[in-house]
Amino acid sequence: MIRLHKPIASLIVASLLLGACAAPVAAPQAPAAPAATEPPAAPAATQAPAAPSGEVVKAEPGKAVKMVLLPKFLGIAVFDQANQGAQEAHKELGNPEKLEFLGPTPENSVAGQIEIVTTAATQGVNAVMLSNNAGDQIVPAVKKAVEAGTKVVTWDSPIPSAEGESVFVAQVDFNETGKVMADMALSILGADGGKFAVLSASPDAANQNAWIAAMKEALKDPKYAKLELLDVVYGNDQSEESYKQALALVDKYPDMELIMAPTTVGIAAAAKAMTDEGLCDKVKVSGLGLPAEMVEYTKSGCAPEFALWSFVDLGYLTYYLTYLLATNQIEAKEGVKFKAGRMGEYTITKDPTREKGLRVLMGPFTVYNKDNVDK
Repeated sequence: MIRLHKPIASLIVASLLLGACAAPVAAPQAPAAPAATEPPAAPAATQAPAAPSGEVVKAEPGKAVKMVLLPKFLGIAVFDQANQGAQEAHKELGNPEKLEFLGPTPENSVAGQIEIVTTAATQGVNAVMLSNNAGDQIVPAVKKAVEAGTKVVTWDSPIPSAEGESVFVAQVDFNETGKVMADMALSILGADGGKFAVLSASPDAANQNAWIAAMKEALKDPKYAKLELLDVVYGNDQSEESYKQALALVDKYPDMELIMAPTTVGIAAAAKAMTDEGLCDKVKVSGLGLPAEMVEYTKSGCAPEFALWSFVDLGYLTYYLTYLLATNQIEAKEGVKFKAGRMGEYTITKDPTREKGLRVLMGPFTVYNKDNVDK
């Protein structure tokens, strides 16, 4: 995991002013530029003709838009994959500006994300694509960015209150995520049921919290009556901490039979912990995982089932939507339809999982087992 060795603000200011593209696992290294005396507004994009109501908008390529893809933090494979998809869309659309991939370290994720959003806005960035790890703590920074002319689109993990956010690109329906986890727990533990615990990312991760809440709601169905949720713990999406938390759960709950980890870091760490300690016959692992990281554990039977979606597609779709919004080719309004390149047509809708906010739903889930994990 790479650490940021200079203050985040000066690194990001230098990166944005010099146009240096940050590497997926390293903070940009460049001399700090003098701080601006007052924040410049983001350059106004050329106004495109409004599409007739109900028409599917196809992006007009070639427009210069300064965009930043901001994951929860750097050094995680799924976020690198999202960057891969965003870079693919960036190239397709012929944006002459560089797409910046910037993020904090895991240890400084909340403060780091707030700092990056704040700095990006002061440097005339047109759009920030945010996988939010700061809950509503990031709202003041987002609001200031919007006031400065920056569009903020969330992906993977939204702003819970939706304040300042244009649209959230949801990888899957969050309520469905909870049901999928309940179904996998029932499939692994069997008709007789059993006890399980959740190993989550961080307490502030809006997506994790929504998925866990949806799973708890799903468990009220009589179908899952014999499943007992013991606890929810957090590994902060760090491998070592997640590994320790998994083993601590085993010590605390001797009759626990399953760890459900709705995080790619957590599920891999838990499966490794059970494997290293020879506990796979006693405690199984499931949740949301990256197939390339789970092959060994799924083939061995330690993690019989897990689910995920394509992060490459998530980054690609997020970029298309954000480009259209930042160039004023579409508005963030319910019912607006657009085409996202190779992925086809999508519609902006009300987000049914939040009191306020708009959503574009990607989907679908893929459930992996020993038969398809390496396909």
